[in-house]
Amino acid sequence: LPIYEPPTLVMFSGVTRSACGFAQSAMGPFYCPNDRNVYLDTSFFQDLERRFRACDAGSKSCQFSQAYVIAHEVGHHVQNLLGILPKVQALQQSMDKVDSNQLQVRVELQADCLAGVWAHHSQESWAFIEPGDVEAAMQTTSAIGDDRLQRQTKGYVVPDAFTHGSSQQRTRWFMTGLRSGKIESCDTFNAAAL
Repeated sequence: LPIYEPPTLVMFSGVTRSACGFAQSAMGPFYCPNDRNVYLDTSFFQDLERRFRACDAGSKSCQFSQAYVIAHEVGHHVQNLLGILPKVQALQQSMDKVDSNQLQVRVELQADCLAGVWAHHSQESWAFIEPGDVEAAMQTTSAIGDDRLQRQTKGYVVPDAFTHGSSQQRTRWFMTGLRSGKIESCDTFNAAAL
């Protein structure tokens, strides 16, 4: 395994420039492999609480949900360090939109699982997870699943257009990483069922 080099967290408001292009608050948090930075708009967590109702505004468990969101983006950084992101991006160049989206779902679910691995080891080190925290993170994964977001914006669900996975899939993969604490348990690319 390569030596872990942490990404830089870039907080911004409105619009910022990254090595992957311009970032707008409407995009939500993202990882840019070109500069190895995690970009986070300062209003995103308010959106999680208010617009998506992903957690109870101002609650302690909402803080764990916020940590999950950042850990998911750091999961993409881990994928980049392991060479997964470059391989996926190369494969996606030769795919149609539906197949590319299906591969992207596997990338995103793996990042959810890696966020669970982080939570597992953080709990072992600091015993900071309190009752209700994991449930709040699962409420967050559910709130930002493709199926729920599509239903809210379009009124119906188009699985071929998924890029992050359903609420159930996101929850399942986060919990897989949380329970096992092992990167090996996050192999969404060879999983028969997502």
